[in-house]
Amino acid sequence: MSAPDEKPKGRKWAIWLPLVLFGGFFVLVMNGLIRPAARDVESAMVGKPLPEFALPAATPDLPGLATADFKQGEPRLLNVFASWCVPCAAEAPQLDELRRVQVPIDGVAIRDREQDIARFLARYGNPFASIGKDDISEVQLGIGSSGVPETFVIDGNGIIRYQHIGPIMEGDVKTILVEFDKAREPL
Repeated sequence: MSAPDEKPKGRKWAIWLPLVLFGGFFVLVMNGLIRPAARDVESAMVGKPLPEFALPAATPDLPGLATADFKQGEPRLLNVFASWCVPCAAEAPQLDELRRVQVPIDGVAIRDREQDIARFLARYGNPFASIGKDDISEVQLGIGSSGVPETFVIDGNGIIRYQHIGPIMEGDVKTILVEFDKAREPL
């Protein structure tokens, strides 16, 4: 029998266990802060053809949009947007800049109303050659887009060559132009 003032051997480590667990947690958190994970998302659709679709016009001023529009031999941008999307408004100047340098841009309006799209375009500008209305996000999901805005570079054969997730900011324009030029080259 042990003496009353002797502690069992297993209890020595039990006292230090919370401190060891906290230390391990602290090291993991600091490692994540010092070396954050990559922010690039690899799209499963890059290198694959656009799915077949034919969207009605989202506004009376512009035609709707179909897969066939992207098989005319020249690359185009496909911008997924919505009038209710704040980051979509933030990327409007960059889309206009791309339009000014002769990059054709088509839009897919997600779950939007004609009058709201018209108001959005009047306020932020209209870089689009056509806008298709995707009320149930079928095309959006079919091309691998998970949100708005997203922009895709589509080559002249209807193959997705690049996906830009989020708003196109000023520093992204050069990357989009490089990817657009690459889309002129055969795969």
